[in-house]
Amino acid sequence: MSQPSPRTYEVRTYGCQMNVHDSERLSGLLEDAGYVRAPAGGTPDVVVLNTCAVRENADNRLYGNLGHLRPVKDAHPGMQIAVGGCLAQKDRGEITRRAPWVDAVFGTHNLGALPVLLERARVEREAQVEIAESLETFPSVLPSRRESAYSAWVAISVGCDNTCTFCIVPSLRGTEKDRRPGDVLAEVEALVAQGVLEVTLLGQNVNSYGREFGDRYAFGALLRAAGAVDGLERVRFTSPHPRDFTDDVIAAMAETPAVCHSLHMPLQSGSDAVLRAMRRSYRRERYLGILSRVRDAMPDAAITTDIIVGFPGETEADFAETLSLVAEARFAGAFTFQYSPRPGTPAATMDGQVPREVVQERYERLVAVQDAAALAANRALVGSTVEVLVAEGEGRKDAATGRRSGRARDGRLVHFACAVEEVRPGDVVTTVVTYGAPHHLVADSRPLSHRRTAAGDAYEAGRRPVTPAAPGVLLGMPTVRG
Repeated sequence: MSQPSPRTYEVRTYGCQMNVHDSERLSGLLEDAGYVRAPAGGTPDVVVLNTCAVRENADNRLYGNLGHLRPVKDAHPGMQIAVGGCLAQKDRGEITRRAPWVDAVFGTHNLGALPVLLERARVEREAQVEIAESLETFPSVLPSRRESAYSAWVAISVGCDNTCTFCIVPSLRGTEKDRRPGDVLAEVEALVAQGVLEVTLLGQNVNSYGREFGDRYAFGALLRAAGAVDGLERVRFTSPHPRDFTDDVIAAMAETPAVCHSLHMPLQSGSDAVLRAMRRSYRRERYLGILSRVRDAMPDAAITTDIIVGFPGETEADFAETLSLVAEARFAGAFTFQYSPRPGTPAATMDGQVPREVVQERYERLVAVQDAAALAANRALVGSTVEVLVAEGEGRKDAATGRRSGRARDGRLVHFACAVEEVRPGDVVTTVVTYGAPHHLVADSRPLSHRRTAAGDAYEAGRRPVTPAAPGVLLGMPTVRG
């Protein structure tokens, strides 16, 4: 008697890096429970939507996707649909009321419930909704199926204690909870043992790490300790808050060879009046002071940022302050957003909502100024030597022109000439920049060197290991079922 085929799954991710990290955990949970990833083009037995409540039209996107899935489910008896993430935390039972064909809903605090909810929904033949009101386990304690053989996310904290008026994340992710340094380092060491060359330390407000256990210098110490793990070549982190950015972190970046000289630090606005309205607890001079100290310590640092255009009450004079700061800061790149109201945030009901056409016009001017600054910075790198960690699915793989893509140590995207069949994702090449564009570098000469790595071996073999659940602290919490 033949064994039944294992059930297949697909996880679709929307939103931030924390959601990407969570999706790897959801995949790991499902594979640990016996599911297998659905083949490309196939119809999975389980579709998981890991949602975001921050991006514009998030609600419409979710219910539109659920509408597209309904006829697919009708045509495949036994198929299940699960919804998790920030929008699930916010909407709760509303999801199954609006889309009664959904089988399971879970929030940001109880990722680990997914396999049980799916099985319970199958047995009881009714939708299961469980939303934890506080964190059950740190996401990194759960098993993981990483998308990359060479790069990994490591969450050091979850939640946020800030009250930015445009952001709904604290009400959905909860207050900040920090992992103990030993648990973080144990995970880093386990990843390196699997061939990982690069880790990104992740938190909603990553550099306030240590607040929960009373050590304001814990983040700088953690950077140094992670950078000392034998075999780890690159350490990154995202996203720090200017309020909590201290000089010991700058020193740790500058003095620890494995810590990359790249910094993504959200600005949001260059106007003190707008920053005050946003409840961002710093002002433009403090922000520029941090950039100055970073560049004094690391002249080669590539600094990127987030900027919101058209926040309620923003005047033309306020916007001019943002433009002047962007020109002075010389950002290597910027994620620029047109403000739109998010239900449940204080900013959504503020006076002075800026007309959409004004927001659009300002946005276009900001992009032009930022692109000019990035172009100048990238052109200045022509002739320099860069070390590139070869990437999968990023930029180009062009056999006709002999190019692959990857990231330099400072985070810049590099398209480089090579023998495509010889250089694998996870390998490391050293090459010379021949051209600079606003959003990438080009190296058209042959690499100076090519180092094959264990991560490249793992990629070539198609290995995406499911990392077992790590030791960690289970946190007590109430759960809402409905």
